[in-house]
Amino acid sequence: MRTIKRVHQPIYDPIADLVTYRAIPTYSIQYLDPFLFLNHHGPQVYPPHNNGLPFGPHPHRGMETVTFILEGDIAHFDSAGGVQWMTAGKGLIHSEVSSEEFKRDGGPMEILQLWVNLPAKEKMCSPLYKGLQKESMPKIKSEDGLTTVNLVSGVYKGVTAPFDSKIGLHMATIDFKKGANFAVNIPTDENIFFYIIRGKLNVKGQSIPKLSLVEFVNDSEIIQIEAQADSVLLLGHAKPLNEPVVSQGPFVMNTQEEIVEAYEDYRQGKFGSWMH
Repeated sequence: MRTIKRVHQPIYDPIADLVTYRAIPTYSIQYLDPFLFLNHHGPQVYPPHNNGLPFGPHPHRGMETVTFILEGDIAHFDSAGGVQWMTAGKGLIHSEVSSEEFKRDGGPMEILQLWVNLPAKEKMCSPLYKGLQKESMPKIKSEDGLTTVNLVSGVYKGVTAPFDSKIGLHMATIDFKKGANFAVNIPTDENIFFYIIRGKLNVKGQSIPKLSLVEFVNDSEIIQIEAQADSVLLLGHAKPLNEPVVSQGPFVMNTQEEIVEAYEDYRQGKFGSWMH
Protein backbone atom coordinates (compact mmCIF):
# COMPACT_ATOMS: atom_id res chain seq x y z
CA MET A 1 0.00 0.00 0.00
CA ARG A 2 1.08 3.58 -0.59
CA THR A 3 3.10 5.03 2.28
CA ILE A 4 1.97 8.12 4.17
CA LYS A 5 4.62 10.84 3.97
CA ARG A 6 2.98 13.34 6.31
CA VAL A 7 -0.40 14.37 7.68
CA HIS A 8 -0.89 18.13 7.43
CA GLN A 9 -3.22 20.12 9.67
CA PRO A 10 -5.17 23.12 8.33
CA ILE A 11 -4.85 26.75 9.36
CA TYR A 12 -7.94 28.27 10.96
CA ASP A 13 -8.40 31.46 8.96
CA PRO A 14 -11.96 32.86 9.22
CA ILE A 15 -13.15 35.32 6.60
CA ALA A 16 -15.51 37.87 8.17
CA ASP A 17 -18.08 35.67 9.98
CA LEU A 18 -17.37 32.68 7.75
CA VAL A 19 -15.64 29.79 9.51
CA THR A 20 -12.70 28.83 7.25
CA TYR A 21 -9.96 26.22 7.44
CA ARG A 22 -7.20 26.46 4.83
CA ALA A 23 -5.88 22.98 4.13
CA ILE A 24 -3.30 24.10 1.58
CA PRO A 25 -1.07 26.12 1.55
CA THR A 26 -0.10 25.91 5.24
CA TYR A 27 3.08 26.22 7.28
CA SER A 28 4.00 22.62 6.44
CA ILE A 29 3.08 22.42 2.74
CA GLN A 30 3.00 25.04 0.00
CA TYR A 31 1.30 23.02 -2.73
CA LEU A 32 0.95 19.45 -3.92
CA ASP A 33 1.47 19.65 -7.69
CA PRO A 34 -0.96 20.25 -9.42
CA PHE A 35 -3.15 21.00 -6.35
CA LEU A 36 -2.61 24.57 -5.17
CA PHE A 37 -5.21 25.67 -2.65
CA LEU A 38 -8.15 24.42 -0.60
CA ASN A 39 -10.43 26.48 1.60
CA HIS A 40 -12.96 24.60 3.73
CA HIS A 41 -15.78 26.97 4.76
CA GLY A 42 -17.95 25.80 7.64
CA PRO A 43 -19.62 23.75 8.84
CA GLN A 44 -21.65 26.41 10.56
CA VAL A 45 -25.22 27.63 10.86
CA TYR A 46 -26.06 31.12 9.66
CA PRO A 47 -28.83 32.99 11.47
CA PRO A 48 -31.72 34.61 9.62
CA HIS A 49 -30.98 38.01 8.06
CA ASN A 50 -27.28 37.25 7.49
CA ASN A 51 -24.82 38.71 4.97
CA GLY A 52 -24.06 35.33 3.37
CA LEU A 53 -20.82 34.51 1.58
CA PRO A 54 -18.42 37.45 1.30
CA PHE A 55 -16.91 36.71 -2.11
CA GLY A 56 -18.02 39.54 -4.37
CA PRO A 57 -16.84 40.05 -7.96
CA HIS A 58 -13.18 39.08 -8.43
CA PRO A 59 -10.94 37.89 -11.27
CA HIS A 60 -9.05 34.63 -11.88
CA ARG A 61 -6.45 33.51 -14.41
CA GLY A 62 -4.26 30.46 -14.94
CA MET A 63 -6.03 27.69 -13.01
CA GLU A 64 -9.21 25.71 -12.51
CA THR A 65 -11.43 26.00 -9.45
CA VAL A 66 -13.74 23.25 -8.23
CA THR A 67 -16.37 24.23 -5.69
CA PHE A 68 -18.12 21.60 -3.57
CA ILE A 69 -21.36 22.71 -1.88
CA LEU A 70 -22.10 20.28 0.94
CA GLU A 71 -24.72 22.48 2.60
CA GLY A 72 -26.09 25.92 1.83
CA ASP A 73 -26.06 27.49 -1.61
CA ILE A 74 -24.26 29.83 -3.97
CA ALA A 75 -25.96 32.37 -6.19
CA HIS A 76 -23.07 32.33 -8.61
CA PHE A 77 -22.57 35.00 -11.24
CA ASP A 78 -19.57 35.49 -13.53
CA SER A 79 -18.54 36.84 -16.94
CA ALA A 80 -18.83 33.44 -18.60
CA GLY A 81 -21.86 31.96 -16.82
CA GLY A 82 -22.27 28.76 -14.81
CA VAL A 83 -21.64 27.16 -11.42
CA GLN A 84 -19.12 24.93 -9.62
CA TRP A 85 -16.37 24.00 -12.14
CA MET A 86 -14.45 26.92 -13.55
CA THR A 87 -11.55 26.88 -15.96
CA ALA A 88 -10.29 30.43 -15.52
CA GLY A 89 -7.83 30.23 -18.41
CA LYS A 90 -6.96 33.67 -19.77
CA GLY A 91 -9.32 35.34 -17.31
CA LEU A 92 -12.84 35.92 -16.11
CA ILE A 93 -14.67 37.74 -13.34
CA HIS A 94 -17.03 35.88 -11.07
CA SER A 95 -18.77 36.19 -7.74
CA GLU A 96 -19.66 33.66 -5.06
CA VAL A 97 -22.42 34.97 -2.83
CA SER A 98 -25.39 33.41 -1.07
CA SER A 99 -28.88 33.52 -2.53
CA GLU A 100 -31.36 36.09 -1.26
CA GLU A 101 -33.36 33.23 0.30
CA PHE A 102 -30.34 31.99 2.28
CA LYS A 103 -29.51 35.50 3.48
CA ARG A 104 -33.12 35.96 4.58
CA ASP A 105 -33.71 32.58 6.24
CA GLY A 106 -30.22 31.42 7.24
CA GLY A 107 -29.32 27.75 7.64
CA PRO A 108 -26.38 25.34 7.57
CA MET A 109 -23.37 26.12 5.36
CA GLU A 110 -20.40 24.00 4.32
CA ILE A 111 -18.51 24.69 1.10
CA LEU A 112 -15.05 23.71 -0.17
CA GLN A 113 -13.12 25.34 -2.97
CA LEU A 114 -10.11 23.67 -4.56
CA TRP A 115 -7.69 25.35 -6.98
CA VAL A 116 -5.95 23.12 -9.53
CA ASN A 117 -3.07 24.41 -11.63
CA LEU A 118 -3.10 24.58 -15.41
CA PRO A 119 0.00 23.88 -17.52
CA ALA A 120 1.68 26.81 -19.26
CA LYS A 121 0.19 25.80 -22.62
CA GLU A 122 -3.36 26.01 -21.19
CA LYS A 123 -3.11 29.08 -18.95
CA MET A 124 -4.45 31.40 -21.64
CA CYS A 125 -7.20 29.09 -22.90
CA SER A 126 -10.78 30.30 -23.21
CA PRO A 127 -12.64 30.42 -19.88
CA LEU A 128 -15.21 27.72 -19.25
CA TYR A 129 -17.90 27.30 -16.66
CA LYS A 130 -20.11 24.32 -15.94
CA GLY A 131 -22.35 23.44 -13.04
CA LEU A 132 -24.46 20.55 -11.94
CA GLN A 133 -26.79 19.91 -9.04
CA LYS A 134 -25.93 17.07 -6.68
CA GLU A 135 -28.78 14.97 -8.09
CA SER A 136 -27.14 15.00 -11.52
CA MET A 137 -23.77 13.65 -10.34
CA PRO A 138 -22.92 9.95 -10.84
CA LYS A 139 -22.97 7.94 -7.61
CA ILE A 140 -21.22 4.56 -7.54
CA LYS A 141 -22.09 2.46 -4.48
CA SER A 142 -20.06 -0.44 -3.14
CA GLU A 143 -21.69 -3.88 -3.04
CA ASP A 144 -22.15 -3.68 0.73
CA GLY A 145 -23.67 -0.19 0.46
CA LEU A 146 -21.17 1.30 2.94
CA THR A 147 -19.27 3.43 0.42
CA THR A 148 -20.54 5.88 -2.21
CA VAL A 149 -18.23 7.52 -4.74
CA ASN A 150 -19.66 10.84 -5.98
CA LEU A 151 -17.77 11.19 -9.24
CA VAL A 152 -16.79 14.70 -10.32
CA SER A 153 -14.11 14.23 -13.00
CA GLY A 154 -12.32 11.31 -14.63
CA VAL A 155 -13.53 7.70 -14.92
CA TYR A 156 -14.33 5.21 -12.16
CA LYS A 157 -15.51 1.62 -12.64
CA GLY A 158 -16.51 2.35 -16.22
CA VAL A 159 -18.48 5.49 -15.33
CA THR A 160 -17.36 8.75 -16.94
CA ALA A 161 -17.73 11.90 -14.85
CA PRO A 162 -19.65 14.94 -16.11
CA PHE A 163 -16.72 17.37 -15.74
CA ASP A 164 -13.70 17.26 -18.02
CA SER A 165 -10.43 18.61 -16.65
CA LYS A 166 -7.72 20.18 -18.81
CA ILE A 167 -5.10 18.02 -17.05
CA GLY A 168 -6.82 14.65 -16.79
CA LEU A 169 -7.75 15.23 -13.15
CA HIS A 170 -9.68 12.48 -11.36
CA MET A 171 -11.82 13.93 -8.57
CA ALA A 172 -14.56 12.61 -6.29
CA THR A 173 -16.07 12.99 -2.88
CA ILE A 174 -16.52 9.67 -1.14
CA ASP A 175 -19.11 9.00 1.57
CA PHE A 176 -18.27 6.26 4.09
CA LYS A 177 -20.47 4.64 6.67
CA LYS A 178 -18.70 3.48 9.83
CA GLY A 179 -16.95 0.17 9.23
CA ALA A 180 -16.59 0.63 5.48
CA ASN A 181 -13.50 -0.81 3.81
CA PHE A 182 -12.45 0.76 0.52
CA ALA A 183 -9.47 0.26 -1.77
CA VAL A 184 -8.49 2.48 -4.69
CA ASN A 185 -5.74 2.05 -7.28
CA ILE A 186 -3.90 5.19 -8.37
CA PRO A 187 -0.89 5.18 -10.73
CA THR A 188 2.41 5.85 -8.98
CA ASP A 189 3.23 8.71 -11.38
CA GLU A 190 0.22 10.67 -10.10
CA ASN A 191 0.05 12.85 -6.99
CA ILE A 192 -2.89 12.39 -4.64
CA PHE A 193 -5.04 15.00 -2.93
CA PHE A 194 -6.56 13.29 0.11
CA TYR A 195 -8.53 15.59 2.44
CA ILE A 196 -10.86 14.30 5.15
CA ILE A 197 -13.86 16.60 5.30
CA ARG A 198 -15.79 14.77 8.02
CA GLY A 199 -15.28 11.77 10.28
CA LYS A 200 -12.16 9.65 10.85
CA LEU A 201 -10.35 7.26 8.50
CA ASN A 202 -7.71 4.60 9.07
CA VAL A 203 -5.07 4.55 6.33
CA LYS A 204 -2.26 1.99 6.49
CA GLY A 205 -2.74 1.53 10.22
CA GLN A 206 -2.83 5.24 11.01
CA SER A 207 -5.98 6.85 12.39
CA ILE A 208 -6.54 10.24 10.75
CA PRO A 209 -9.20 12.74 11.88
CA LYS A 210 -11.28 15.20 9.90
CA LEU A 211 -9.68 18.38 8.53
CA SER A 212 -6.49 16.47 7.70
CA LEU A 213 -4.60 16.57 4.40
CA VAL A 214 -2.66 13.35 3.84
CA GLU A 215 0.48 13.52 1.71
CA PHE A 216 1.63 10.21 0.22
CA VAL A 217 4.89 8.81 -1.10
CA ASN A 218 4.52 7.65 -4.72
CA ASP A 219 5.60 4.09 -3.91
CA SER A 220 2.47 1.98 -4.57
CA GLU A 221 -0.74 2.07 -6.57
CA ILE A 222 -2.97 0.88 -3.73
CA ILE A 223 -4.59 2.90 -0.96
CA GLN A 224 -6.66 0.97 1.58
CA ILE A 225 -9.12 2.93 3.70
CA GLU A 226 -11.21 1.89 6.70
CA ALA A 227 -13.88 4.24 8.06
CA GLN A 228 -13.75 4.52 11.85
CA ALA A 229 -16.81 6.78 11.78
CA ASP A 230 -19.26 8.06 9.19
CA SER A 231 -16.92 10.10 7.01
CA VAL A 232 -16.57 12.20 3.86
CA LEU A 233 -13.33 12.26 1.86
CA LEU A 234 -12.24 14.58 -0.94
CA LEU A 235 -10.02 12.48 -3.19
CA GLY A 236 -8.24 13.70 -6.31
CA HIS A 237 -5.26 12.55 -8.32
CA ALA A 238 -3.35 13.76 -11.37
CA LYS A 239 0.11 13.80 -12.86
CA PRO A 240 2.26 16.66 -11.56
CA LEU A 241 2.93 19.47 -14.03
CA ASN A 242 6.52 20.04 -12.86
CA GLU A 243 6.42 23.70 -13.88
CA PRO A 244 7.25 26.89 -11.96
CA VAL A 245 4.35 28.21 -9.88
CA VAL A 246 4.09 31.97 -9.36
CA SER A 247 0.87 33.01 -7.66
CA GLN A 248 -0.38 36.33 -6.41
CA GLY A 249 -3.91 36.95 -5.26
CA PRO A 250 -6.33 35.32 -7.71
CA PHE A 251 -3.75 34.67 -10.45
CA VAL A 252 -1.52 31.61 -10.89
CA MET A 253 1.09 31.80 -13.63
CA ASN A 254 4.65 30.60 -14.38
CA THR A 255 6.57 33.90 -14.10
CA GLN A 256 6.31 37.18 -12.20
CA GLU A 257 6.07 38.99 -15.54
CA GLU A 258 2.90 37.05 -16.34
CA ILE A 259 1.43 38.07 -12.98
CA VAL A 260 2.11 41.74 -13.77
CA GLU A 261 0.49 41.24 -17.18
CA ALA A 262 -2.58 39.65 -15.56
CA TYR A 263 -3.13 42.65 -13.29
CA GLU A 264 -2.66 45.01 -16.23
CA ASP A 265 -5.11 43.06 -18.39
CA TYR A 266 -7.63 43.12 -15.56
CA ARG A 267 -7.28 46.88 -15.15
CA GLN A 268 -7.79 47.32 -18.89
CA GLY A 269 -11.07 45.37 -18.77
CA LYS A 270 -9.81 42.35 -20.74
CA PHE A 271 -11.45 39.91 -18.30
CA GLY A 272 -14.94 40.92 -19.38
CA SER A 273 -17.61 42.32 -17.10
CA TRP A 274 -19.48 40.84 -14.19
CA MET A 275 -23.09 40.22 -15.12
CA HIS A 276 -26.15 38.88 -13.30
